Amino acid sequence: MVNMTTSLFATSVIKIVSDLAMDVPERVRYQNLLESLMEIFPCDAAALLRLEGAILRPLAAVGLSQDVFGRRFVVEEHPRLLRIVKSPVSVRFEADSSLPDPYDGLVNTADNLLNIHDCMGVAIQVDGATWGVLTFDALDANRFDAMDLELLATFVRLTEATVQAAGRLATLTARAAHARELVAAVQQSDNRDEIIGESAAILSLLQDIDMVAASSLTVLIMGETGVGKELVAKRIHRHSDRSKTPMIHVNCAALPESLAESELFGHVRGAFTGAHSDRAGRFELADGGTLFLDEIGELPLALQAKILRTLQSGEVQRVGSDHNINVDVRIIAATNRDLKAEIGKGRFRADLYHRIAVYPVTVPNLKDRDADVLLLSGFFLERNQRKLGVGAFRLSSDANRALAYYNWPGNVRELEHLLSRAGMRAISEQGREAPWVTITASHLDFRLDSILVERHRHQPVTLTDKDVSGSDQTMKDALDQYQKAFVEQRIIDNHQNLAATARGLGLNSSNFYRLLKRLGIK
Repeated sequence: MVNMTTSLFATSVIKIVSDLAMDVPERVRYQNLLESLMEIFPCDAAALLRLEGAILRPLAAVGLSQDVFGRRFVVEEHPRLLRIVKSPVSVRFEADSSLPDPYDGLVNTADNLLNIHDCMGVAIQVDGATWGVLTFDALDANRFDAMDLELLATFVRLTEATVQAAGRLATLTARAAHARELVAAVQQSDNRDEIIGESAAILSLLQDIDMVAASSLTVLIMGETGVGKELVAKRIHRHSDRSKTPMIHVNCAALPESLAESELFGHVRGAFTGAHSDRAGRFELADGGTLFLDEIGELPLALQAKILRTLQSGEVQRVGSDHNINVDVRIIAATNRDLKAEIGKGRFRADLYHRIAVYPVTVPNLKDRDADVLLLSGFFLERNQRKLGVGAFRLSSDANRALAYYNWPGNVRELEHLLSRAGMRAISEQGREAPWVTITASHLDFRLDSILVERHRHQPVTLTDKDVSGSDQTMKDALDQYQKAFVEQRIIDNHQNLAATARGLGLNSSNFYRLLKRLGIK
């Protein structure tokens, strides 16, 4: 047994070192590392999380629900993770430990629940500081009794070397490759401004943002309501050479027309009734930094002309004054309107449009970001469980399916608000004191006909009226029916190659075959 374990370890070392010589994404590199860990130390779930200020962010995971990648674990709020971070050696938790487990309900099991299990973790050290943690769980409460701690310590050293080497490689290639995660990116302690997502549409957007941020170009951010235009503006500013100066946010849609000029350009004492003292406008407050003109398409034409004059001259004139004040401001504007169409209708100035649309950026709709829905759900649930004072929120399998299939007319903002409402409904049913509160499809205020929308790249799956109109058909039955038709079509697309189908669906083989069995696909 020892020789077999030693042989597996030697094989793993060769694979890990080979990975370091290859240009592979960070997630893939760390995922391969975890798979090697699970071969040497059999367990049901493993995760590698990086410490970023006060939070732990999952970088790779095996055996855990996909939404774990959207979660941000506040260390102080998770006693087990806190003990692991602070311990100089590996930590094992007793099966009857009263400490809540951050992964309860996230381990891939038949019912998505996990009560009694074996749980271990170890802090990863790089350059004398805690870089992150490595965790592993088993459904068998005694699985780690025979754990070779010396071999585990050796694997941890190998993990630390891999992390250190991967970090150096990322540093060398970040600028040239426009890496999605820049090594030197500013980390936000509460992550409120983080753009969550790994879909192709978001990765392309992030590349665009990081490229234009380094310039001084004026940026026009376009997109529907709720897609996250403000987050894009904040990231552009944060990655610019003005990041240490303020970004002043102006909601143009909320400016009263009678006070809009004063808000933007300031006023002097006595300029109008109520002007009891001199006041600087938003342009002056943003001097040296960035001015974010949110919903610029809502501004009246007279004010558009004055903004254009300021952009052309670099000067502002307070209301009631004839004195010009020089300002150095970078403009980022945003709109949910089609400004070209507004120009044609005479509601927006063409010259102002060309002045602000030097570098246009379009934020994708959530319905075009299929792969991001569960990541965003995990992010919002982790934040809501702190706000609402519950131990943990978990999504049932039918809720996962409903979220994945919905068309999201309200985009990310709709998702956030919907999960908040669903969380409150689930709390009212299950109680705030439960170890975890499970959100099911019944807590989501979806209409069934909105959920059953096929938006995949492959041949569409057609649902007839008969498929969805039966009065005795539950939402779960309809979703299962849709999922079965979809999976069967993907199997056909892959010429009956089940392994290729599983890879295309992002499932490991055991979960895929379990899915086939549940759906009755032979």
